[in-house]
Amino acid sequence: MTTLHQRHRAVLPDWLALYYAQPLEITHGEGRHVWDADGNRYLDFFGGILTTMTAHALPEVTKAVAEQAGRIIHSSTLYLDRPMVELAERIAALSGIPDARVFFTTSGTEANDAALLLATTYRRSNQILAMRNSYHGRSFSAVSITGNKSWSPTSLSPLQTLYVHGGVRGRGPFAHLSDGEFIAACVADLEDILGQTRGGVAALIAEPVQGVGGFTSPPDGLYAAFREVLDAHGILWISDEVQTGWGRTGDHFWGWQAHAAAGPPDMLTFAKGIGNGMSIGGVVARAEVMNCLDANSISTFGGSPVTMAAGVANLSYLLEHDLQGNARRVGGLLLERLRAIGAGLDHVREVRGRGLMIGVELADPSTGRAAPELASAVLESTREGGLLIGKGGGHDSSVLRIAPPLSLTVAEAEEGASVLERALRTL
Repeated sequence: MTTLHQRHRAVLPDWLALYYAQPLEITHGEGRHVWDADGNRYLDFFGGILTTMTAHALPEVTKAVAEQAGRIIHSSTLYLDRPMVELAERIAALSGIPDARVFFTTSGTEANDAALLLATTYRRSNQILAMRNSYHGRSFSAVSITGNKSWSPTSLSPLQTLYVHGGVRGRGPFAHLSDGEFIAACVADLEDILGQTRGGVAALIAEPVQGVGGFTSPPDGLYAAFREVLDAHGILWISDEVQTGWGRTGDHFWGWQAHAAAGPPDMLTFAKGIGNGMSIGGVVARAEVMNCLDANSISTFGGSPVTMAAGVANLSYLLEHDLQGNARRVGGLLLERLRAIGAGLDHVREVRGRGLMIGVELADPSTGRAAPELASAVLESTREGGLLIGKGGGHDSSVLRIAPPLSLTVAEAEEGASVLERALRTL
């Protein structure tokens, strides 16, 4: 009998990654749990890569999807779309960007691609500043600003990309410095790069917390310091909030707010969690920037009535139930629990994170080098223990990525931490 895995390999690309030695087919979910085709139940600490933001099978979202699908599923942006306008109004108000305009896409990759189009058109330049260890998507333009070799299949690019320091606090030439010295060194690096360029750089694009890069982040205030330099040169700031948005970091609704002295970015991109599994991405920008295009454009599937209805319902649930506050409280407890576990294990190099966005970096205790084989072993072990987590990191996927739905309970956090502790100690 041909297995689903064999059928997958026969018709899908070899480079389409799958977790686990025996890949998992998830058939259904509820709350913070999912089930596989064999009936096994798992506590989900990865949420479809930070996408199931509130809960699996959230009744408010499934009802909104069903009701909208019963009326009309699709019309395109050539016609007025009430759910799209309603969601855009709410996101514009929440963004912090003055006189904001919102353009919807179907993914974070497409959102970042649209932001690059806007920035390069507005500034009449194809030069982009990006952070080392970054990830911004899989399109041709997004790959060309991705500073992570594991996710960069080509060096060809429509852009001239200049990579700056700052996204990773615990590694690199500035790791030994204090926070203040670290920021000063990164600013000096930025100024040095700008001194080497001819013409005007279009924009800096940066994740406040690097997702695929292993949940790394700079000291608070780095992007505020960067912003002073950018403003002096007229360079736009794009905050990639695809993974950090909607309160996941606990302390803030958007990741950029940890650098709030800078004020809001010129643009922010979003996706993943807002749809709770539905395909929603988008860009928020100042009207002057958003309206700089002088050619016609539409989006066939961006702003679909069904996905927009899901987004409105999901955002309402998030705000009404203060899931940002829950991420801060439960995430803080989980982070401290994992740090206590890691403190007694030589192969745990660092436990870091904010809210319900936590990374556990593993390393070979004898050499200090990244240990992707250990991360893979922990992934297999936690699955056997009934827990699903992710992995990533700029050093060959040696970081365990933990990002449950924001409705996670204290009991579920303790349950997941116990499974992870057993897996780590088994190593």
